Amino acid sequence: MIKGLHHNAWRCRDSEQTRAFYEDFLGLPLVHAFEISQTKTGRDSKVLHSFFQMADGSFLAFFEEPDEPFEFKKQRDFDLHIALEVSYEELLAMKEKGEQSGLETRGISDHGFIHSIYFRDPNGYVIELAAKIEVKPDPFDQDKAHSVLENWQRHK
Repeated sequence: MIKGLHHNAWRCRDSEQTRAFYEDFLGLPLVHAFEISQTKTGRDSKVLHSFFQMADGSFLAFFEEPDEPFEFKKQRDFDLHIALEVSYEELLAMKEKGEQSGLETRGISDHGFIHSIYFRDPNGYVIELAAKIEVKPDPFDQDKAHSVLENWQRHK
């Protein structure tokens, strides 16, 4: 049985710019970083792998590999994004912090079960901060989710 998220791993353009956003702006401490000089398949590499810790003990992780090109495409809102849970009070504070910092800050969006704001990190990834709201009935229902998916598949 899967217990939960240990870490995700995304490419980054520059480890220091990434650190400044995730640690200085979002408040996630950089807790581990190491260089990789050879992959498990034997390929020589020059990679820095860095880990930023969240309150639940999981991590957001990044790879910088300056000698291997990676296409950082601008993502649309619904493409690749990372959603991180915060309290509603923290959501409001981070919205204000983003606006005062001159970062692209969007929201507050009401999704019916969460309220969200959105930023872009230095790599172009969309970062969503989400605050749960109490919803009755609980929107997370496996039977309903499967029914919605089946309907989508028939009519898309």
